[in-house]
Amino acid sequence: MPSQLTIQRPVEIEGIGLHTAVESHLRLVPAPADTGIVFRRVDLDNFEIEAHVRNVARVSYATSLMKQGVLISTTEHLLAALYCSGIDNIYVELNALELPILDGSSKPFIEMLAQAGTRRLRRQRHYIHVVKPLEFSDGDRRIGIYPADEFSVHCFVDYHHPCAGPQEIEMSVDRESFNRELGPARTFTFVKELVALQKMGLIRGGSLANAIVMDDNSILNGPLRFADEFGRHKALDLIGDLALVGRPLQARIVAHKAGHALHTQLVTRLLEDRSLWKETTEARAPGSSSDHVSSSEPIDAGIPAD
Repeated sequence: MPSQLTIQRPVEIEGIGLHTAVESHLRLVPAPADTGIVFRRVDLDNFEIEAHVRNVARVSYATSLMKQGVLISTTEHLLAALYCSGIDNIYVELNALELPILDGSSKPFIEMLAQAGTRRLRRQRHYIHVVKPLEFSDGDRRIGIYPADEFSVHCFVDYHHPCAGPQEIEMSVDRESFNRELGPARTFTFVKELVALQKMGLIRGGSLANAIVMDDNSILNGPLRFADEFGRHKALDLIGDLALVGRPLQARIVAHKAGHALHTQLVTRLLEDRSLWKETTEARAPGSSSDHVSSSEPIDAGIPAD
């Protein structure tokens, strides 16, 4: 049976928040078994907020978590990297309300996790295995989750732009495929939306260094990392929001023009209906992220040395 994972050593990084433009310091710290992913506001006496859908505060252009009035914003890029790296237990220490945007993708977080290494814990990993489909829509936006023996996503977007027309991503996702195919895909915006977003108090820290920016006809800061980078980034966002289930999923997720609101609604509805899933310790799909742990990695029953 697969073991739970944490990281082997602390790692840290600094950067500005996409929406707040506030400089923040982020540190990833090993955590003991059954901790889950827990954010800590070190500027607020280490106040803890669990990365779970019950703590979702708002999903306007980013996924924010809140508990007892304490906020953590723009969590999805880090959560996607943690989820696909198979990290079950970790403390995410932050000294501000928003995670740093860095280059607008999950790539810097992937590199942090590679530097941190992994440590197996003497506790079995638990999966959520979907046994019945769940699907719903909001206008032309649709999302569904379906039984499967591995984790896969199908994501469709269309921004009706010469450089960002219809794009469709479908793939089985594990650590290697995410790191290679989705993790480097950057967030993006349109010049015509910038003023309106800034009036809403958003993207104050946005720049050509941390987002793809498009005018009416072209990309202002190419080249793209992938021809379909917009669809890939939306798949990345989807995975980051799905991490709020709190367990690795064995399921196929189909998202059609969906965003953070539908993603998190899907997680909430899934967890509320216990007839849709069962909990299992069986890793059904060979090659899943839980299997990418070499036998030479350390095993620890508790928290590794800081």
